[in-house]
Amino acid sequence: MARSDFRFIWTQRARYAEVDAQAVVFNSRYLEYFDIGITEYFRSVGLYPEPNLQGAPELHVVKAEVVYHAPVLLDEMMAICVRCEKVGRTSLTFAFEVHGEGEDLRASGTEVQVHVDEPRGRPTPVPDHVVALFEAYEGRALK
Repeated sequence: MARSDFRFIWTQRARYAEVDAQAVVFNSRYLEYFDIGITEYFRSVGLYPEPNLQGAPELHVVKAEVVYHAPVLLDEMMAICVRCEKVGRTSLTFAFEVHGEGEDLRASGTEVQVHVDEPRGRPTPVPDHVVALFEAYEGRALK
């Protein structure tokens, strides 16, 4: 994919606490960047309508993958790109990319989240209204 394939982009700077002794962003931080990106993406989609996440569906990450393409260095601005790729019966699959300037791809990845019934913690179907939010935001069918 290209940066232009993502409707949602969150920008931030690589901070001192995120880098190693060589001033390169430490590998585990990319999952944190994905988490920051998806939280802001969920806000944009309308998944968090109430303060303190009241009324939001319960989603648990069951798989996360990061592919490193090039390092992000201390103080560099980066673009965290997020999109919902597909919706299954109980799961949602998200694509991520981290870019430097322009189309300079630094990392890519995917994450699968499962909708659960919190009292039991067992997978349950993704509610239709949640699917509708993602489809409206992305402008395409996801099932």
